[in-house]
Amino acid sequence: MAIVIENSLFRLTVGEDCIAQSLVCKANGEECLAKDKKLPLFSVTQERPFNNEVKLSTLCKRTTYPANSLRREGDKLIVGFSVAPYEAVVQVQEKESYVNFCLDSFINHPTDYGHLCMDKPPATEFCLLQLPVADRENFGQWLNVSWDENTAVNVLASDPRTLIDAEKREDYHIMHATVRRDIRLQGPGVALIVAPKEQLLDCVAAVEEDFDLPRGVESRRNPCTNQAIYYTWELYPDTVEEHIRYCKAGGYKLMQVYFTSIYKSAQCYGLCGDYDYNDHYPNGAEDLKKVLSRLREEGIIPGLHLLQPHIGLKSRYVTPVADHRLHLIQHYTLAKPLGKEDTTVYVEQDPFAAPRADKRRVLQFGGELITYEGRTEERPYCFTGCTRGAYDTTVTEHPLGQIGGVLDVSEYSAVSAYLDQNTSLADEVSQKLADTYNLGFGFIYFDGSEGANAPHAYHIPNAQYSVYKKLQTAPLFCEGAAKAHFSWHMLSGANAFDIFRPEVFKEMIGVHPIPEAIEMKKDFTRVNFGWWQFWGGTGTQADQFAYSSAKAAAWDCPATMISDRKFFGENPRLYDILEVLRRWEDARTSGFFTAEQKEQMKNLEQEHILLINEQKEYELQPYFRVALSEDFPITAYTFTRGGESWAVYWHRSGEGKLKLPVNAEEIQLYEELWQPSVSLGNGLAVLPADKCRYVKTTLPMEKLVEVFQKAELL
Repeated sequence: MAIVIENSLFRLTVGEDCIAQSLVCKANGEECLAKDKKLPLFSVTQERPFNNEVKLSTLCKRTTYPANSLRREGDKLIVGFSVAPYEAVVQVQEKESYVNFCLDSFINHPTDYGHLCMDKPPATEFCLLQLPVADRENFGQWLNVSWDENTAVNVLASDPRTLIDAEKREDYHIMHATVRRDIRLQGPGVALIVAPKEQLLDCVAAVEEDFDLPRGVESRRNPCTNQAIYYTWELYPDTVEEHIRYCKAGGYKLMQVYFTSIYKSAQCYGLCGDYDYNDHYPNGAEDLKKVLSRLREEGIIPGLHLLQPHIGLKSRYVTPVADHRLHLIQHYTLAKPLGKEDTTVYVEQDPFAAPRADKRRVLQFGGELITYEGRTEERPYCFTGCTRGAYDTTVTEHPLGQIGGVLDVSEYSAVSAYLDQNTSLADEVSQKLADTYNLGFGFIYFDGSEGANAPHAYHIPNAQYSVYKKLQTAPLFCEGAAKAHFSWHMLSGANAFDIFRPEVFKEMIGVHPIPEAIEMKKDFTRVNFGWWQFWGGTGTQADQFAYSSAKAAAWDCPATMISDRKFFGENPRLYDILEVLRRWEDARTSGFFTAEQKEQMKNLEQEHILLINEQKEYELQPYFRVALSEDFPITAYTFTRGGESWAVYWHRSGEGKLKLPVNAEEIQLYEELWQPSVSLGNGLAVLPADKCRYVKTTLPMEKLVEVFQKAELL
């Protein structure tokens, strides 16, 4: 007799052999399972067989035993397996918006293991749910959802310790949830959601509320989540007014503050973990609170950019005694006592897998760090060419049998290591960061998130969650440098793409953010189109940000602009550039762009300008760069409006006069389209060349282009 698990939204039918037979969305009657895929709902994995007769007749290897029997007793499913003699008890909660499954317990029969001394089955993993879900138009791998405009099927972790994934097949995905003994077998759950697409996020929100998870749905619905961000590493009490001025000029309402603005640093990451206030904040938290309060007075929400897994190699957690809670990527046992003068470290295990990369060859035994030059691959195993007391740690003697290992040194400049997420150090450091956030920040960027223990599918979100849980108020949104399934509830803005130089900036927009934006839409999420670096000199120009802003607007995504006070001062076109950013951001967030315009802006080969026209309203026009000599410091673009030829131009690096080979009466000059034209007098047209200006003419477009190509700079 088939077993039915259902709520008001869907019905899951499973045979007594534990094979899923049907999964129907009740609103439209659609079947959601792929046809004729005999996949059991549950399975259990062991590292090897334990019961004696099985061990003697099968291979000793990691083996998954599929479920082959199922019966229901109230809200419990009793699951039996092929070969494995025990049964599993899975609790089912049939809620209005979802159905939740969790492993409650195992049933051990007296004859399961005979004389073996075992108090529980040797399960190392339990597949808590697996379904062959037929493919639809979209598959969001982060949220783990298959959907089209009619129906959505979502297998969602209801606990951060549940591992969620999907395996692609020809025309379907095996969507599954797994719990592991080394994380937690019993207790963590998975929610199954099947609903009309427009109800999906409401159902996810119900799971978040019922299991007290971070409110990813609520955050995605907050307009702040989709606003552009101003980024600085120089926010101090004596610079806050300057940054407010830049923010307002660029139309920014969010300011991301890099942690080195606040804390002492050495080579950026070198003091991570200490988190002592730097000299710009002599009164510590009180000074920071005043700065954050000043930003909020001006309508600017500050966000904290942090690196929660990193421990600086110059921090108190390393010198003079390295903390025992740093993460080791490999463990070794001393095969000989290690004296203070010894430069060879003998170990029991083969060190063939130890790192060879420069600056990452670091051992930790006790509180001492030791660098090595080489290692043997035959007994006696040892590390050679060792330097004792590395990173100013104290040289000590180490006894035979002491266990240490290879320090997990960050691959990013090797000036920090990663903490062990399984230790109290994670909570200790997270509390320091949360205390800073609680002074008045409103959103977070979790940088360095990839620096977490394996399994990364668990520990990357767990490292973020370690900070998140300690915040007094939930952030409006978060972004991060790495993500896994559970991060969806926290990283409402997904990631931001890193810095691209001016000469490749436009090209890289099509290579990185746009493909990611397409994928993130499948997860009901926006991507950050990048950390747009404001480079020194005059390398950064308005047309770069106009191009990238248009592409971001086409996908309804924001971006982050990295400020640099020195570079700002070097660029004579700073406020033109900030005005370009302000216009595009205001137009995008106010809903100015139509669906048709967004489709036009998706064309990577076409650039667009956002004008403020004679009625002081936004106007979108395609425009075309005039081919000028690279050493000619003028940039010009042409566009057509109202049957007339127009150009926009500016001096990239200074100011001067631009002499055009055309009579002045044939040219009209505007500082803004809504202002009266500027008189050019008689004779040949001589135009001011500095900030962005506009030219209108009745000349044909080909002639206007030729005029600029033959222009002289006086």
